[in-house]
Amino acid sequence: MSNVTLFGNKAPVLANVPDITDTIAGGSAGGSTNRRISIKGSVFREIINGKEYRVNEDRGINVVVVRAAPVSRMFFAGTYSEGSVLKPTCWSSDSRTPDATVPQDQKQAERCMDCPQNIKGSGNGNGRACRFQQRLAVMLDGALENKEIYQITLPATSIFGEGTKDKMPLQAYGKYLKAHNTNIVTIVTEMRFDTASPTPKLIFKAVRPLDEAEQQAVLDMLEDEATIKAITLNVSQMDKVVESPKLVFENAPEPVAQEVQEVQEVQQAEPEPEPEEPKKVVKKSAPAPVASDVDLASIVDNWDD
Repeated sequence: MSNVTLFGNKAPVLANVPDITDTIAGGSAGGSTNRRISIKGSVFREIINGKEYRVNEDRGINVVVVRAAPVSRMFFAGTYSEGSVLKPTCWSSDSRTPDATVPQDQKQAERCMDCPQNIKGSGNGNGRACRFQQRLAVMLDGALENKEIYQITLPATSIFGEGTKDKMPLQAYGKYLKAHNTNIVTIVTEMRFDTASPTPKLIFKAVRPLDEAEQQAVLDMLEDEATIKAITLNVSQMDKVVESPKLVFENAPEPVAQEVQEVQEVQQAEPEPEPEEPKKVVKKSAPAPVASDVDLASIVDNWDD
């Protein structure tokens, strides 16, 4: 792997700062928040305290990814109807085992890899009934000085898959950054809707390195309570359930209910088979990351003085 970062000496290697690029690249790493970016309808929607505050008509927005949760999973046993919010039946924060907070009689299996809801065809079409997702804590480029953290929850199609040129899903993007020794918290990342996808799907690319003041604003938020909350899967906030055949969740905090409703809507709308679960390497060294076919020289040249 090269010792040079993606943007040369303009994107520093930070000492004693967690490199969450491993997490988005598919490695392991160490809810909801009052500020959230929704991708419902393939439009960026700014949600504050459960209310839609602003709609961005652009196909892409620039952010700094401050933290990322491991890939998680969520399974809904009920039949979804538009406008309702069902409490998840089973869920996992690490995609390996059900969370300890899942009631024993709701666990679908002791391990996600053995679960009947993880079999292709158990969900819509050829997809899995239990779906992957990943939470990111991001800050908006151009407003870093405000130190405001937004949560965004990515569906499986925005996480897995091959990357080409400037159209990389999250894990391919993370591997690309690792191959070029670049910590994602040191650069601005573009999140853009893939217009070839019939459902909301984001692709990622590196835009520019942060300047010194911007970097400090990001570092100040690494351990902030809002940042940790944004990446935390906390279904226990959904305990006030109205008992009914549909398990309609009516009394949750509104931001939590909205996030879960969006997860359900994406699951119902997604026509593509669920991407393959990343293969786990046992007792072997992982192969060195291979950069995608992004033209690195042309990107670096754009930022040379």
